[in-house]
Amino acid sequence: MTPNHRSKSFFTTLLFSLLSFAVFGGKGSTVKFTVSMENPEQQIFHVVMEFEAKQTSDAVLKMPMWSPGYYQLMDYAEKLDNLVATDANNKILQWEKKGKNSWIIRNAKSKNIRVEYDIKADRQFVANSFLDEEHGYIVPTSVFLHLDGEIKRDAKVTVNPAKNWEDVATGLDVADASKHIFTATDFDVLYDSPILIGNLEELPAFEVNGIPHRFIGYKIGEFDRGKLMQDIKKVVEQASGLIGHIPYKHYTFLAIGPGRGGIEHLNSTTISFEGSEVNSEQGRIRMLSFIAHEYFHHYNVKRIRPIELGPFDYDKGNKTNMLWVSEGLTVYYEYIILNRGGMMSREQVLDTFKGSIKSYETQPGRLFQSLAQASAETWSDGPFGRTEDEFNKTISYYAKGPVVGLILDFLIRHETGNKKSLDDVMRTLYNKYYIKENRGFTEAELKQVCENIAGVSLNEFFDYIYTTQELDYKKYFNYAGLDIDINPVEVPGAYLGINTKMNGDSLVITSVDYDSPAWKAGVRKGGIVLNVNGTTPSQNSIGAIIPDKKAGDILVLDILKSGVSKPTTIALGTKLQRSFDIKPVKNPTELQSAILNNWCR
Repeated sequence: MTPNHRSKSFFTTLLFSLLSFAVFGGKGSTVKFTVSMENPEQQIFHVVMEFEAKQTSDAVLKMPMWSPGYYQLMDYAEKLDNLVATDANNKILQWEKKGKNSWIIRNAKSKNIRVEYDIKADRQFVANSFLDEEHGYIVPTSVFLHLDGEIKRDAKVTVNPAKNWEDVATGLDVADASKHIFTATDFDVLYDSPILIGNLEELPAFEVNGIPHRFIGYKIGEFDRGKLMQDIKKVVEQASGLIGHIPYKHYTFLAIGPGRGGIEHLNSTTISFEGSEVNSEQGRIRMLSFIAHEYFHHYNVKRIRPIELGPFDYDKGNKTNMLWVSEGLTVYYEYIILNRGGMMSREQVLDTFKGSIKSYETQPGRLFQSLAQASAETWSDGPFGRTEDEFNKTISYYAKGPVVGLILDFLIRHETGNKKSLDDVMRTLYNKYYIKENRGFTEAELKQVCENIAGVSLNEFFDYIYTTQELDYKKYFNYAGLDIDINPVEVPGAYLGINTKMNGDSLVITSVDYDSPAWKAGVRKGGIVLNVNGTTPSQNSIGAIIPDKKAGDILVLDILKSGVSKPTTIALGTKLQRSFDIKPVKNPTELQSAILNNWCR
């Protein structure tokens, strides 16, 4: 082939490629959505979806089965109804439902397709869309369909608020603020950008490193607005200063009302918020911890992420052994961030870790489930384990996760003479795998990064992740000049081990302590206590601890369960419990003092 022939062939190929790009749109032409809510009291979002389809095949539309950040299958598709598909000439197109979350549009070679449908939004929860007479909240995974296999298409969303509603808030980029039009570079971004609608209140924005941060909410209540924004600014400064980089162009805190949870996003977060809570010191710290947690997630899980958490499988979910990193270490850092920002004292931080330790150590699941297993099995167990089980053989990574984070931080500081810390691990994961390689990290890579920074093998530490080996609190707390009381102490009174509540005239057993005298006697939750030693009980006559009895005393409980009354004889015992009080050691070494003072001020 001569150079001229090669040039002609090249330009022919290039022209065909450009034409193919024009016809098929490369990553696909923009998918447009319009969301309306004309009668919000009916709790229905009406959605119009417009897109260009490939002319040679049917269009398959899908709705996600879950929302990233909440690791449970949600079956959003069951809330979709009244779907109608038409072509550019308004001709009705046939469709059929396939499986739980797919719709096949028979496009009859139509290029431009319009799909309309309704979404019932009647559950108030952070991972569900909701609509009522006063406001709307859109979880995009529960409202917006996507073309199967074309998740990388651009999207444009127009929101038409209900009559007399003025505001629409979201982390999406704004195309036209007056018309409430927003854009997303792909559906991963769209699905990670909730939308709040109504007559909202926006607090004075602030900037960190020249980047604007907004706080917008629904019925946020009465509190010191200026003080809250100063505190949130400190949270952002401390968290971003820890990593050394801010990866977004703007950030939005969306306060969606009380009691609905919180979920992190790439450049926004949705949080349950009730302003009256921040009026007390305890409530203020609890709310700021919550905000710090969700904000730090935009680093730790959105960008510092296990390799399994991306690309997302919106049908089946993404299972990983490392939610103890994503969630547990984020809990750890929420307290560290508040301390470094002067919003939480060292004593308050230590008391909080004491609570986490007690929560973990009183779960019988610690004997049966590792932290890695708790991470992977959250899809079936739930984020706090199988708490409804008669015998809970699970744990929560929210309780054990921050504790192992504390241990790892003390360990690294000790091995490096306080020159390195867990902060260096987080920064390395961020810069190496997110910034440089644009991917998540594997379990082996996480271990290697930790060992490189510590300068020693961390096999003993990672046994705490992959086995049920007991945590050596004394050893690791001593690295920071701290002592922890793990000695069991007898609780006064006799130990029975059941918890009850009155339901009408019945005393119902709500739970039974594992391995307690009642448990060993075969008592389980759900039974009704008819009498105790022949006497009709009241709420105050029976409990886990009986003050006026002693170990060895006998109780006979007449328990009704499944319609059968059965007397149960129980020999009362002694309950042992540990305080887990954390205090500085006397006469700490120079290194111990340096670690403690550098770790927590």
